[in-house]
Amino acid sequence: MKSEEAIPSTANPMRDKVKIALVLALPAVAENFFQTILGFVDTYFVSKIGLVEVTAVGVTNALLAIYFALFMAVGVAVNVMISNSLGAGKVERARHISQQGILLAILLGILSGIVTLFFAEPLLRLMGIEEEVLEVGVVYFRIVAIPSVFMALMFVLGSILRGAGDTNSPMKVSIIINVINAGLDYILIFGFLFIPSLGIVGAALATVVARIVGSLLMFRYIGRNDTIAFRKDFWRIDWGHQKELLQLGSPAAGERLVMRIGQVLYFGFVVALGTNTFAAHQIAGNIEIFSYMIGYGFATAATILVGRQIGAGNIQEAKTYAKICTVITIIGMSFTAILLFVLGEWVGSFFSEDPVVIGEIGTALKTSAVFQPFLAVLLVLTGAFQGANNTKFPMYLTAVGMWAIRTVLVYVLAVQMEWGILGVWIAIGVDIAARAVVLLFVMWKGKWIKSERKDPTHRSHPETLKEKSSRCVNNY
Repeated sequence: MKSEEAIPSTANPMRDKVKIALVLALPAVAENFFQTILGFVDTYFVSKIGLVEVTAVGVTNALLAIYFALFMAVGVAVNVMISNSLGAGKVERARHISQQGILLAILLGILSGIVTLFFAEPLLRLMGIEEEVLEVGVVYFRIVAIPSVFMALMFVLGSILRGAGDTNSPMKVSIIINVINAGLDYILIFGFLFIPSLGIVGAALATVVARIVGSLLMFRYIGRNDTIAFRKDFWRIDWGHQKELLQLGSPAAGERLVMRIGQVLYFGFVVALGTNTFAAHQIAGNIEIFSYMIGYGFATAATILVGRQIGAGNIQEAKTYAKICTVITIIGMSFTAILLFVLGEWVGSFFSEDPVVIGEIGTALKTSAVFQPFLAVLLVLTGAFQGANNTKFPMYLTAVGMWAIRTVLVYVLAVQMEWGILGVWIAIGVDIAARAVVLLFVMWKGKWIKSERKDPTHRSHPETLKEKSSRCVNNY
């Protein structure tokens, strides 16, 4: 892996491991930062149109998150399988898996687009939103989600690069598309020179164009990567690898779907609190997501490093990397917790002039700050579990957390006890803390690593002499 090869060995193995984790994680942190900017800029510009539009985008994004769940699950499976394969020195298998993952992503993207075309309005009505919000939401939903294939490709192509140890290229793509998105947002939403003001339609079009450009750039970077560069004969559908991707990805998809469906339900409770409160909740979420960038970055590193070590048969090393990534993330997200607590309300004032809405944003972010260390543990250990081929346990845990804790507490605290947005964010925090503690306990017990799945198609691309020799030197 290029990022590790750039780090010379020292007399301090632990220091070397920390450096390796940082080299992998920091580009992923930067990538997540710029991806977060994408949503932040959208929300900022849309907030200048009105709170109805903010609510429409927020509700639509709650549904899009279900699509994301499917695409991310394929990405997780591809990432883990490529990491395991390269750790075992099976380069051709990694290349084959990457192309099969792309085919699966294209299929899922097309199917999601068809669902949006015919069912956009019924799906949004399930959220219980007002007619005024529904009308705007349907337009936005159809524009951004009918071309879902580009969403799917962005997730999977990025996962391919990360699985191959390249976290720099996805970071570069994120920077480029965010610059494009921000510029197009301003031009298309408010109008510029001969281009008319398109409002919410402009925001949707800007997002779609950015995703198309991002997909093309990801393809370009993969083509330049010697390890995973495309082979023409690997574009034929391989049902063995497709089954393997689905087997590993299904629990990850289940985890995301359970989370997103639960989110849709408790979003309905938040919508019932009023458009202004939901808008405050949505704005707070878009601000808080900045704290996730550290967690997601080191979760990416944990998945890659644990996956490589599992593939190479180094179980103890896998555990060590998981612990290193967790500790670093707790430190980093504790710092972001301070920023959220102190500056949250001030940042919220950029999105609304309503003092009630600003106050609710501040309340949400102060509550979120308390639970940031738990969020750090949850994000990184979920990535580590996935790298260890254990995608089922996070799914079961998420199901319990979302349905038995978060959704129930949102209803009890926010609706029944009338705590409003404070109750919503306490419920979210309790769910996060509970799942983090369980993951820590299971990891401490040492029962979280599953052996790599047997490759059912190994005869289609046997190990070469080069791959056998690389396996001997590919141990971190």
